[in-house]
Amino acid sequence: MTTPRDPSPSRRLRANGDGTVYQRKDGRWEAAGYVLASGNTRKRIRVYGTTRKEALAKLTEKIATSNRGVPVPSAQGSVAVYLTYWLEAVAVHQLRENTHTRYTACVRQHLIPGLGKKKLAKLTAKDVRTWLNQLRTTCQCCARGIDTRRDQPRCCAAGTCCSKRLSPLTLAYIHSVLKSGLEHAVREEEIPRNVARNVRTGTPRPRRFEPLTADEACQLLTATRGHRLHALFELALHTGLRKGELLGLCWDDLNLDTGTAAIRRTLQRTNTGGLTVLPTKTRASERRIALPTRCLQSLKRHREQQQHEREVAGTAWQHNGHVFTTAQGSPIDPTNLTRSFTTLLRKAGLRRIRFHDLRHSTATLLLEQGIELVVIKELLGHAHIGVTATVYAHVRLRLQRDAIDTLGTVLDGPTDAEAARIDSNADAAPVR
Repeated sequence: MTTPRDPSPSRRLRANGDGTVYQRKDGRWEAAGYVLASGNTRKRIRVYGTTRKEALAKLTEKIATSNRGVPVPSAQGSVAVYLTYWLEAVAVHQLRENTHTRYTACVRQHLIPGLGKKKLAKLTAKDVRTWLNQLRTTCQCCARGIDTRRDQPRCCAAGTCCSKRLSPLTLAYIHSVLKSGLEHAVREEEIPRNVARNVRTGTPRPRRFEPLTADEACQLLTATRGHRLHALFELALHTGLRKGELLGLCWDDLNLDTGTAAIRRTLQRTNTGGLTVLPTKTRASERRIALPTRCLQSLKRHREQQQHEREVAGTAWQHNGHVFTTAQGSPIDPTNLTRSFTTLLRKAGLRRIRFHDLRHSTATLLLEQGIELVVIKELLGHAHIGVTATVYAHVRLRLQRDAIDTLGTVLDGPTDAEAARIDSNADAAPVR
């Protein structure tokens, strides 16, 4: 009786569902099996290795991942194709128009040129990290051909590089756009994980801003007296409202009797709609704030002034219910408001700052007066108090230093002269 021989290593029997492993004619080993795919379907995949053990290990890993309910990547296209689809079919419905425009510019200028040719399913964290490191040291004039479009080249086209590199904040923004796009690919089960999340770019330093001091703020308000938008600048400094929130404010949002304002909308210029009224930046930005007496008086005078302008304009008046309008009643373009603000700064003899720095000035002055951080957070409409704490960390640090110095003065003992005087008085005192 003959004993049956063991099956060939390439023909060993495997349990049902474990797939098959065999050696190809070219000498490589191939393993094939069925795994979970998108849409709760199953498909047959093939992996390869130089040895039977390597091919089997790859297949086992795929099957184990499938058994955990994670479908295998089905993205056969490039990163460029998927990001374009994401912008045109998904992000356009989820983002504000201006945000979508910035995302699109970021994808076309940086992501597609850098990672666009990579297969989405084969993109690795190493690819992302290598690309970001290269982007960090690349002159943008040279990389994007900016210099060649100038009338008088002064960089790479002229033979000298200006080394105009991206700022850490811009790099962090580009990285965040990539993470957002890949995150949607994970949700659509195109890829198993977001490799961009495994790359650390470091925390960039926040933009430095120089808010107005109390004296400078008073100087600015003095310069705005007599200006037709005096109430707007006064409201901006007292409440910290954003530019769009001020321009989107309607009379129906104000209750001048109780001294409150409901912040519900913002006014922005978009590429397709022009001046457009939109919801507030975030849900936390939709809030009700208290108005100081000074602002209430200015708003009442502004309403009277607006009524006079309406009578002068007659049929040309464009009624839209906004608090701050042009002399014909139309909404104020944010760019025009910035120009007026710059003119007022020059008139007041103040350094040039952004309009948004009025918001920072409000928060800084409130902090310096000892107002609680949570109150400032509600006034500014931040989503989380951590945002307020992070943005104004330098102010809090200065206040801490002042508090520590004050405590040090209390805890310090008397000076040598004072101690000697106390001792001499004690010696001179009669003994009873």
